Amino acid sequence: MTAIYSDTHPKMEALQIQLWRQASPTQKMNMLAQLNATARMLALAGLRSQYPQASESELRRKLASLLLGEELARKVYGESSHAK
Repeated sequence: MTAIYSDTHPKMEALQIQLWRQASPTQKMNMLAQLNATARMLALAGLRSQYPQASESELRRKLASLLLGEELARKVYGESSHAK
């Protein structure tokens, strides 16, 4: 098997893959939900850094634009209060 991660020892990678394969569908969905939540948290942190004066609602709107694309975010949340 070819290594997926160059920074992970092959035995540890094989163990991780084995654990993923043994996980129940519910456990896999929980892992995905946690990864998704972490990605959103990191994206919001990046937006806060990029737009330190933005309100929480402005940041949520910017996050929606990142996640949904500007066109769908505009349809769902309305126009952005500030131009990009």
